[in-house]
Amino acid sequence: MSMTGNTAEARRNDAHVARLLDMYRTMARIRAFEERAEQGSRDGLVKGAVHLSIGQEAVAAGVCRNLEQSDFITSTHRGHGHTIAKGADVGAMMCELFGRAGGTCEGKGGSMHIADFNVGMLGANGVVGAGIPIAVGAAHGIRLEAEAAGRPDPRVVVCFFGDGAINRGPFLEGLNWAQVYKLPILFVCEDNAWSATTFTRALSAGPGPAARAEALGIPATTVDGNDVEAVDRIAGTLVAKVRGGGPAFLLATTYRLKGHTAADAGAYRKAEEVAAHLARDPLPRTAERLKALGVEAGVVDAVVRDAAAELDDAYARAKAAPWPDDGLAFTDVLDVGAGTWR
Repeated sequence: MSMTGNTAEARRNDAHVARLLDMYRTMARIRAFEERAEQGSRDGLVKGAVHLSIGQEAVAAGVCRNLEQSDFITSTHRGHGHTIAKGADVGAMMCELFGRAGGTCEGKGGSMHIADFNVGMLGANGVVGAGIPIAVGAAHGIRLEAEAAGRPDPRVVVCFFGDGAINRGPFLEGLNWAQVYKLPILFVCEDNAWSATTFTRALSAGPGPAARAEALGIPATTVDGNDVEAVDRIAGTLVAKVRGGGPAFLLATTYRLKGHTAADAGAYRKAEEVAAHLARDPLPRTAERLKALGVEAGVVDAVVRDAAAELDDAYARAKAAPWPDDGLAFTDVLDVGAGTWR
C-alpha cells in the first residue's frame, strides 16, 4: 500500500477512535446522571417517580450521535439518557427532576415529562407508547413544511419507545400513518425484555417488534443495543435513508440493570439473568474496546471521573437552587377559548 493510502487509513482509524471516545463520554455522563438521580430519589429530592436507563446508554449515545440539533426526538418515561445524548444541559435537567427553578421545564415536567425544545427534545412521556403519535405528528409537520416551501427538508424525527409499547394502540396507528405518508421518522424500539415487572414476551404474540413493523411495510433492522459502535453504524445508515425519505425501524436489544423505577428492587428477575446482562454492560465493554484500539487506560478512566465530577456539581447546584416562582403555575396552561382555565 502506498504511503498516501497508509495515511488515509490512519486518519480514518483516528476519526473512528475519536468518535467512539465521544460516544463513551456521552454514555459515562448518562450513567453518572442516572446514579445521581437514583440518589436524589432516595434523598427525597426527586419530585415524582424516576425511571433509570442504566444499562441502556449505548442506544441513546449511538443513535443521537447521528442527529443534528435541528432534528427532533421523543422519548419514554425512561428518557434521561436520550435527553442528554441530544444535547440538553445536565444541570438544568437535574433542576427539573428536583422541581427547582432553572429546570428545562421550569420544574413542572419532572423526570417523566422532561423536555428541551432548544435541542429538539420534544419530551419524555409517562404514558407508554404516547410519544409515538407525537413523533409522527412532528414528522408530518416536517413533510408539510417542505411541501409548502417547495424544497426538501433534511430534518428527521427519532422516536424512542420500549418493547412494552408494541402492544398499545399508538404503535400500530403511528407506524401505519408514517408509512402511508412516507414520513421522515426513525422508530427505535429499546427492547430491554421487561414491561415494568412483566416479561414482555410472555404477553406479546408473534415474532416480535421488527416483524410487526415489516408487516406494515417499514424496513426493520436489529442491532445489539449494548454495542455502541454497531448502534452508531446502523443508526447512521438508517438516519441517512430517512432524511427526505420514508420511515425505518431499529430494534435495539438491551437490558435495564436496575428495576422499573428507582424504588423497585427488581426482585422478580432471577439473579443469574441480571448477572448475565451485567457482563454485557455497555460502559465497561466500550472502555475495553477503546483500550484495544490503543487509547491509554488513563484517558479512558478520566472520562468516568470527569463525568462523575460534572454530575456531582449538577446535583449540588440543583439541590441548592430555589423553588420556581408561584406565578409560573399559571403559565403553559391550555386555553380552550372559554376565557378561563378552570
